[in-house]
Amino acid sequence: MTAGETAREGVEAASKGGASRAVMARCGLVARGLMYVVIGVLAVRVAFGESGGGGGGGEEADRTGALQELVEKPFGGVLVWAVGFGLICMTLWRLSEAVLGAAGPDGDKVGKRLAAAGRALFYGVVASSVLSFAAGSGGGQSGDEQSRDVTARALEVPGGPWWVAAAGVGVAVGGVVIAVQAARRSFRQHLSMDRQPEGVRIAVEVLGVVGGVARGAVFASAGAFVVHAAVSYDPAKAKGVDDTLRTFAQTPAGPWLLAAVATGLVLFGLFSWAMACWRRV
Repeated sequence: MTAGETAREGVEAASKGGASRAVMARCGLVARGLMYVVIGVLAVRVAFGESGGGGGGGEEADRTGALQELVEKPFGGVLVWAVGFGLICMTLWRLSEAVLGAAGPDGDKVGKRLAAAGRALFYGVVASSVLSFAAGSGGGQSGDEQSRDVTARALEVPGGPWWVAAAGVGVAVGGVVIAVQAARRSFRQHLSMDRQPEGVRIAVEVLGVVGGVARGAVFASAGAFVVHAAVSYDPAKAKGVDDTLRTFAQTPAGPWLLAAVATGLVLFGLFSWAMACWRRV
């Protein structure tokens, strides 16, 4: 085999590897977008249910509630399995970024690789939860109950309150970073939209900013509640996504703040779909 043939095979292998990573990324982003859209819609129902006395207040605006909503649709079981598969793809994509580096000039930096590894771990846990639900073994507890149970077990280990507090601070700081990066439109460096009309680019930026800030607010609030649970040594203070979202309705702004955050989550889901179309991988 000549040197030219060897080089050509290397280029072809790299091209195939890049194509596979692109497929995983886009499948993962579509699945993530669907989850956020459904959670956001459920949270809007909760907001109007609490404000108007309707039945929306009894729904769970979290991953479990979203999966339950999906499974009740025609071909819902297949759809839930598809979401689980998409989140596995998201996990593998982030894992590949941790091992091989992400797209872009700074993709090989240690910080980028560590962030990708953290995202891979997060999406791996979420994918496992979704697949357990699809298999019929993970739908017994709500997200809020799971959060309280995990916090209670963590508080009992040696140094538990410190570990729980550290985890809560990490989630809260992560939420702030998500919101700040969204407000600064840092996501633009990952998008390839040069050939798109200006109106489309502006619309995607609006989705990214509003949706990212809403998502960051939810993460930051959930992390703060975990810290509160650690400080008070009370696992009941920890809140899942559903309880965290309902807390927004208990502010002076009332259910309208919850409705605004919920709408932001729907927009983030739409932004994820836009990323699936135009994200550089």
